[in-house]
Amino acid sequence: MSDNPILQVQDVTKAFGGILALSRFSFDLHKGEILGIIGKNGAGKSTLLKILSRVTSPTIGVIKMEGKVASLLEVGTGFHPELTGRENVFLNGAILGMTKNEIKRKFDEIVDFSGVGKYIDTPVKRYSSGMYVRLAFAVAAHLEPDILIVDEVLAVGDAEFQRKALGKMQDVGKMHGRTVLFVSHNMGAVQNLCSRSILLNNGHLIGSGPTNDIIKNYLQLIESEANKSSLADQKREGLGEIRFTSIHIQNHHQITSGSDLKIYLKFKNYTHKEIKGARIDIGIDNSMYIRIAHLSSQTLNKTISILPDHEVEMLIHIEKLPLIADRYGLTLYCEAAGQIQDWIKNAVYFDIENTDFYHTGKLPPVGQGNILLKYAMEEL
Repeated sequence: MSDNPILQVQDVTKAFGGILALSRFSFDLHKGEILGIIGKNGAGKSTLLKILSRVTSPTIGVIKMEGKVASLLEVGTGFHPELTGRENVFLNGAILGMTKNEIKRKFDEIVDFSGVGKYIDTPVKRYSSGMYVRLAFAVAAHLEPDILIVDEVLAVGDAEFQRKALGKMQDVGKMHGRTVLFVSHNMGAVQNLCSRSILLNNGHLIGSGPTNDIIKNYLQLIESEANKSSLADQKREGLGEIRFTSIHIQNHHQITSGSDLKIYLKFKNYTHKEIKGARIDIGIDNSMYIRIAHLSSQTLNKTISILPDHEVEMLIHIEKLPLIADRYGLTLYCEAAGQIQDWIKNAVYFDIENTDFYHTGKLPPVGQGNILLKYAMEEL
């Protein structure tokens, strides 16, 4: 590994409308390194990659970079929907700075790796999102960039292609001396691929070092924030005789489609009298703030009575969570004697990661519906 960094980021700050997405951000990257970039949603990861890919510029700061850069930030970036897969390989290769002869030499290998050879002469507007990303990744990985930047887009591909893509990035870095920046919420992939990682939180670089140590710091950060379950400072509506006091989601950082979800909820009677017939509701909204599920003690015919000045803890257990990968918010609602007692909209958020829900080696497509149904298809 060369002593001179191939990439230097010095005091980079990026502001959007007065809000800092990145703040005085600095790190070096050497040739042949595969660097993991991890952090919660909104930590600044995608902003950093867009700056490094020259999609946007830093508000202040200096970036020094050597060689050619290939970026895979969004599905089909640089592809023209009306052109065929073949034409887009040549177009995207040219955008990445390759000559026509270089693209020709790599063309068969690119198509074979992508697995879309049957459709290579079909306009890419007819491709599925998975086909799109497979071809886009194949081009970026095979056209010999000095620095390859890969965001979470590989989640669109199926499980088999993800393994193939991770293997290719490992090959690009370790065998060919290329440099890779890899953003993922899949800690297993980061651990297997990256010897060094950095941790972002609220636009700040809060950790840099061996990947195992950084992952440990990340999980501790997630766990500590998940354990900050007090609802005292939340904006709320209602009479307030009964109030929610805390909420905790078990295994907050390890929720996948098809896994069980356990929510521990506490609420208290702040009066000196027993309150009977209280109703507890939980609304689940997706990242677009669309209600996709509603849980209610009333629907279960569960009668809730709370003694004077008494706190109750309730476990809400959802088996085999049939929700797609996304960020979700929980709204808490309590009613008694026909009056709203407490109502906290989006009291807490949690993320669900994609997984092999159907046990077929294929990941459910992202952005197609809200729920995952168990189903069968048979010829009659």
